[in-house]
Amino acid sequence: MSHNVIGKRFPRIDAALQVTGKSVYSCDWVSPGMLFAKALRSKHAHARILKVDTSKAAKLAGVKAVLTARDFAENRFGMFRDQPILADDKVRCLGDAVAVVAATSWDAAEEALGLIQVDYEPLPGIFDPVEAMRPDAPKVHGDSNIVAHIKSRSGDIDQGWEESDVIFEETITTSMVEHVHLEPHVAVAEVDDLGELLVMTSGQRPHNYAVTLAEVMQMPMHKVRVAAPAVGAGFGGKNDITIEPYVAMLAIKTGKPVKMTYSREDEFQVSTVRAVYIMKYKSGLKKDGTLVARQLELIADSGAYVSTGYGALDKACLQGAGPYRVPHVKIDGYLVYTNNPIGGSMRGLGANQTNFGYEIHMDTIAAEMGMDPVEIRLKNLIVDNSVLPTGQVLRVVALTECMEKAVELAGWKKKEVKIR
Repeated sequence: MSHNVIGKRFPRIDAALQVTGKSVYSCDWVSPGMLFAKALRSKHAHARILKVDTSKAAKLAGVKAVLTARDFAENRFGMFRDQPILADDKVRCLGDAVAVVAATSWDAAEEALGLIQVDYEPLPGIFDPVEAMRPDAPKVHGDSNIVAHIKSRSGDIDQGWEESDVIFEETITTSMVEHVHLEPHVAVAEVDDLGELLVMTSGQRPHNYAVTLAEVMQMPMHKVRVAAPAVGAGFGGKNDITIEPYVAMLAIKTGKPVKMTYSREDEFQVSTVRAVYIMKYKSGLKKDGTLVARQLELIADSGAYVSTGYGALDKACLQGAGPYRVPHVKIDGYLVYTNNPIGGSMRGLGANQTNFGYEIHMDTIAAEMGMDPVEIRLKNLIVDNSVLPTGQVLRVVALTECMEKAVELAGWKKKEVKIR
């Protein structure tokens, strides 16, 4: 069968613009009379805000507006409505924004930040998600740092341990990762003569941004338009709104276009990251290498706010047992607040951490049992009509064929492989 698209090579529709440097990014956007915005960020990871005095900054030449949390009638956003646009009662991580300034130049905006006085009461911080789960740990929000507990069960885990000939336990921890996309977060906002708000952003999810902006700006959806021109990469790090509410409110307050751009320091300090996952694996097997039971306790560092961390943890738990036939499974995933950077989206959204975890664990098991890492996987891979721990039935699975072909092409049998 001949296809018009499948199996054919087509150039990207924006290829010529990209290679000639003609693509227009949000950072390229310039409007007459544009103002420039900067945020005053906390130097404390955890502190109570006692007072914010912006009077001196507001009087500085070139400054057109200064915003604090009081300027937003709806100052919370996110799945759990836990993240303030501007910190009000507390700062919960290093770099939390307390105020924003719009001025006629970047220099004037920077100078104004130095004139804002914030009185803090430092609070004990918590930076280890395991320690954060303790009842006596400093609380980031409310009465508990445990945001969510996701469970997945299949079979009877106690029966699984009884049926196992050997049991292996291992704790695997991943690292925090920043996206480091070439284009930083940047947004421009302006209000037209009809009172409609236009936000030009480097973000990845303009429709979601529009919904959130309409909520926090308390505007009808048809009055909010979000446009995302060429995006200089994101990898999930531009899934959440960040500076868009600042420029939107400043544009409304001043009647002028307003632009804000993260510095590279801002990116590392306050943008979302791939969260640290601490994965405690326990697996039971028969002497021939057949998996019988698998238990996983997963602790995810949400940082100061939830962002997309819940969705990431949900996917991690969904895939936590791996692509293997395991009759007895018990998975517990915990999303935990700390005063660390916010754990959000990054390519794979939670799956990467557990995929890494269970494959490292399989290598450990193979080495301890004196088995070839490929053979133990082929023995346990899911096949047609396998049932996942969630109850999902996989009707057609070609994983065995894929692995066998990869092994053949890699020349695995000809290599001397040393694990650990």
